[in-house]
Amino acid sequence: MSVEEIVKLIQENIKLQRSYYSNSFSAFTQEDTNKILGELARHHNHALEDLQKNAWIKQIELLKQVFCNYVDGHIFFEFSIPRMGKRVDNIIIIDDSIFVVEFKVGASKYDKNAIEQVIDYSQDLKNFHEGSHLQKIFPMLIATEANSIENTIESLQDKLYKPLFANKNSFLNVIEECLNIGKEDDISPLTWQSSMYKPTPTIIEAAQALYKGHSVKEISRSDSGAINLSITTDKINQIINNSKETNKKSICFITGVPGAGKTLAGLNIANERMNIDENEHAVFLSGNGPLVDVLREALTRDEVNNAKERGERLTKKEAAIKTHAFIQNIHHFRDDSLISNRAPIEKVVVFDEAQRAWNEEQTSSFMKRKKGQDDFESSEPRFLIDVMNRHEDWCTIICLIGGGQEINTGEAGLEEWINSLKNHFLDWNIYLSNSILEDKNYLRDDRLKKWLNENANIDKDLHLSVSVRSFRSEKLSDFIHSILDIDIAKATNLYNNFLKNDYPIFVTRDFEKAKEWLKSKAIGSERNGVVASSGAYRLRPFGINVKNQLDAPVWFLNNKDDIRSSYFNEEVATEFDIQGLELDWTCVCWDGDFYFQNNQWLFRKFKGTKWQNINQEIIKNYLLNAYRVLLTRARQGMIIFIPHGSEDDKTRLPEFYDETFNYIKEIGIQEV
Repeated sequence: MSVEEIVKLIQENIKLQRSYYSNSFSAFTQEDTNKILGELARHHNHALEDLQKNAWIKQIELLKQVFCNYVDGHIFFEFSIPRMGKRVDNIIIIDDSIFVVEFKVGASKYDKNAIEQVIDYSQDLKNFHEGSHLQKIFPMLIATEANSIENTIESLQDKLYKPLFANKNSFLNVIEECLNIGKEDDISPLTWQSSMYKPTPTIIEAAQALYKGHSVKEISRSDSGAINLSITTDKINQIINNSKETNKKSICFITGVPGAGKTLAGLNIANERMNIDENEHAVFLSGNGPLVDVLREALTRDEVNNAKERGERLTKKEAAIKTHAFIQNIHHFRDDSLISNRAPIEKVVVFDEAQRAWNEEQTSSFMKRKKGQDDFESSEPRFLIDVMNRHEDWCTIICLIGGGQEINTGEAGLEEWINSLKNHFLDWNIYLSNSILEDKNYLRDDRLKKWLNENANIDKDLHLSVSVRSFRSEKLSDFIHSILDIDIAKATNLYNNFLKNDYPIFVTRDFEKAKEWLKSKAIGSERNGVVASSGAYRLRPFGINVKNQLDAPVWFLNNKDDIRSSYFNEEVATEFDIQGLELDWTCVCWDGDFYFQNNQWLFRKFKGTKWQNINQEIIKNYLLNAYRVLLTRARQGMIIFIPHGSEDDKTRLPEFYDETFNYIKEIGIQEV
């Protein structure tokens, strides 16, 4: 074996070492406790507190006692769950069963949060760890000093069982009960450990993991058919480094289908550049206010909690200073640049959802009304490029572009960015994905396409082609496109062949049933919520009030005890609240602002006491995209609520809803 092969083998072994300690039962029970403790301490990243050290010692001694007579079996300590940035206390494999164990040494009760945590760990393995997909998984909470309780071994979903509870005396009895429920093929622990882990984190989880130092390779899928996010990051890093070396200004356009990981790619690039060279002051910018607020709050809370776990004191205000510099609202960045003509401190800027930047009319109107500038004659894309153009040497702009994502008046789309470059910044190097020239959802103007062909660098690695939001089915995006395009044959085919068994979609005319369905599907800390179009004014009779102001960080981040959180299904998020974010399960509420009639979509807005038809194509497109956004927010499944309507209410006549319902049913979606 060559030196290179040995190095590669060592690297692979390091990569596969997902736990702090791993051994067979026979070796573990015979090994000196201090030696095991030393191995755990060696891998522990933080200062080892006496509390943790003593908990490990008691845990080791109890497990040795429990399994002293077992020959076969394997135990893992502190097994990594990268998507969540957490570690499982123990994973125990005996015969055909996997036990995911959360220890609470000294605890006298079974804590609610710990129960939820061990379910989350177990479900993460079931969904994302290949070796666990088809195996029996038992979540277990061990509160060493708690009273014994009678467990019922009952399936939660597809060989994932409901959580089990034990104390230091009942632990072995509970395990043996599980082993008696039926025998399947034994699991090879080392093969299981080395199998692929392919997570699809929420954008909130991804931001937290990246901020903690995890690589995008650890927290993202790498299936064949999906463009690995790390390839796109590597390509952008090459472009940035080349810009630095040659003192050139560059702009890159990354495209992708909804949920393909554009925001994740952007966060990863900004985070990597921040670590490579702090002097670049890389920043992630977004005009999506709720997304900025939610990510900042999530990172801030996480920083405070991480400091607390390390035994350090960090105030929320102190933590927020750093997170707010990393993620900024694009409008604040723009406004700061109005104060002075100096180049900004940032050399690398990532613009999320760049297609939503304002056109000249909207920008000029805003500047006149809000900033007192009567002579501002520039679109937002042109102004933002101009701000970065103030650098005398180099800089790089990365624009994340979603096709069919413009949902608000004045959003310029990609064309304004290209026009600005063509008319004002010819010395910039342009890099863009091949999809911009091939897909009409990105760019319709043939003259601009021709100009780009002649003046830009085209690269397929700048397109993210497969949705990773809904890990149950990557065909969801195509399916929603076909529904909105009224391509019944394609929609039916996609539903029957790809979605029906893997991605639950139902329709109902009863809102209470919809909410019951949501609650029945979500387990552990899985998040569910109600979403509706911002124009769905006539859903108010059902308690769905889209005019209520949503506190996005509270709705997306707070727990099940908070009535303002998404879990309670009382407050509804619109396309403006949820674009760029996601839930596990959604109820999409459909109103008469956008409905199916005579084999076409009708577009309306509610004004005063009645509906008015929308005639402008661009406004129609905003509404179509609003429903596109709403229908692609669920990672695991959704239910669509379409009310019956009422003959007694002219604003809610049955004809505004019935054909939409029948159309959805015709595709094959079942009614609840």
